[in-house]
Amino acid sequence: MPKNKQLEPYGLWPSPITPELTGTLLEFSEPAWNGKGFLLWMERESHQAGIRKFCSDEKKISELTANINVGGGIGYGGGSFTAQGDRVVFVEKGSNQLYLHSLGDKKAKKMTSSLLNTASPRISLSGKYLVFVHSDGASDTISILEITNPKSTRPLISGSDFYSYPRWHPDGTRLAWISWNHPHMPWDSSRLSLGQLSHRSGGLLEIQDEIIIAGGDGISVLQPEFSPNGHFLAYISDQTGWWQIHIYNLESGEHRQLTHSEAEHALPPWLQEQRTYGFSGDNKQIYFLRNQTGFVSLWLVDLVSGEESQIRLEGDFTWLEGLVISKRKDLIALTSSRGDTPQCLITVTPDGQTSVIRSSTANHLPQDEFSLPQPISWQSEEGISIHGLFYPPHNPVYRDEGLPPLLVIIHSGPARQKGAEFQPRVQYFTSRGYAVLEVNYRGSTGYGRTYREHLKGEWGVLDVADCLSGARFVTDQGWANRDNMVLFGSSSGGLTVLQSLIAHPGVFCAGITLYGITNHIALLENPPKFERYYSNWLLGPYPEATEVLRARSPLYSADRIRDPVAVFQGGKDPIVPLDQAEQLIAVLQKNGVPHEYHLYPEEGHGFKRFENVRDFYHKTDAFLRKYVIKT
Repeated sequence: MPKNKQLEPYGLWPSPITPELTGTLLEFSEPAWNGKGFLLWMERESHQAGIRKFCSDEKKISELTANINVGGGIGYGGGSFTAQGDRVVFVEKGSNQLYLHSLGDKKAKKMTSSLLNTASPRISLSGKYLVFVHSDGASDTISILEITNPKSTRPLISGSDFYSYPRWHPDGTRLAWISWNHPHMPWDSSRLSLGQLSHRSGGLLEIQDEIIIAGGDGISVLQPEFSPNGHFLAYISDQTGWWQIHIYNLESGEHRQLTHSEAEHALPPWLQEQRTYGFSGDNKQIYFLRNQTGFVSLWLVDLVSGEESQIRLEGDFTWLEGLVISKRKDLIALTSSRGDTPQCLITVTPDGQTSVIRSSTANHLPQDEFSLPQPISWQSEEGISIHGLFYPPHNPVYRDEGLPPLLVIIHSGPARQKGAEFQPRVQYFTSRGYAVLEVNYRGSTGYGRTYREHLKGEWGVLDVADCLSGARFVTDQGWANRDNMVLFGSSSGGLTVLQSLIAHPGVFCAGITLYGITNHIALLENPPKFERYYSNWLLGPYPEATEVLRARSPLYSADRIRDPVAVFQGGKDPIVPLDQAEQLIAVLQKNGVPHEYHLYPEEGHGFKRFENVRDFYHKTDAFLRKYVIKT
């Protein structure tokens, strides 16, 4: 350890990674090319999101959707807009109505007024039609309208519980899509369908001769894409145990698996329109993203030889998302980051030349201010390898002697994954002297279908066990202080925090939950449609599994909590309602358990507003100083 560093206690190191810095980072998503060389993307600042455009000739970024908050309105979001030629169609967040913006116009035009929940618009190559996913909360469809006559809106495909990824064949005569039904989640069982389009009397398009191309019970299939020449339909399937890229020859009917490494080539579809691959303009290759141990890299596979090669990016980014290909130059657009580099929107040439189009911050701190993630694995009691990412405490100016406190961070969504992306929250704490362990417990994606399925019926048990064994592994290595550990989790991760405090009182100094689930049974009274039967798989069906649901609901065992708890909650959360937090707080108050409760009345499921993000960091830092650092 450098001797010129100043000696300061762990957890109290002064840091330039401030709440103000983390709260003002821009967020980029859904990059898209419009076919004329313009790059468009979603950009969010605080709670407002809009579409930006970059013209390479002018080297200029402009805003397309001023004063309109943009965002897909189905489930957890995604599928916010589509671009083709001079046209952009997007979804207004809140109203969920469709808007049309022509690049030559100054203002977008409202197309619809009576839609309920809308996402994933896609313009036909002829420019005449638009398809999109629509949900009224009970029934979902893929709907269609004529762009010049938005009042023609009507369902085109129906009958399944859920839809995603509508895709036009280049000649406009066929449509591909993904669907799935209750009680499944799309990462459990889904189908890829292909339908022939034909005109019926009155000139209206309808689907005929629908066939299922891939997927089915016990198989997750995602992301259909037609090749530019229309000869192939590519898709991602986990039928061999990992999400691999496959290709279907539309003439011969032959299927072929293109990727074979034990790695994931897709993300769990909590959001609409996530993209991890794309065809080259000459139809001979596919560019794709590969996720191994939480680190994502860019690759290329030849469709004839099957040969794979990695494209080395300038900047050594370790997390990539939203891959899209410009058919004009095979220019790849991505969002990117790494442990010491905040999110950027970049373009990449086939030989790896990388250009940063937009950075999430203008305040570029030196890379040596940040801690880098280390992939680690440890053994469960059953001898199964459990995975995670470890961040040592790091500050270029300060040090301490002995072992640092450990912050164990648990991801939201049982089927999510913590990856090697820039994590403002992690860097905030490591720069102050905390070691951080991000646990990808059994049930997380990123490690194959078998690893994901370990959690079946075991939510609230295996995740708790894996967080405990991970914390013990880190402290056994001498990386952190076993007597100074704290748990942190949001949404389903908050449930794991509380269940851990209930099952293992005194092991952790404290727990921090953000909009954490506390009562499964109450959630089942009015569950979101997307997750209505998810608990059947994770816990068991209701009411048959009532005893299990009670045992895995922290509220019913909250009398056993003895360690300090900080609870943060949004007042407008549609996923984990306010009463979930308030009933827990009532029990903690009754039992005299040290606790804090911080309510942000205008926030939903996740905190977006800058002032609330800043307040959250200040309150969390003060809580940790009191109960972990004990100043």
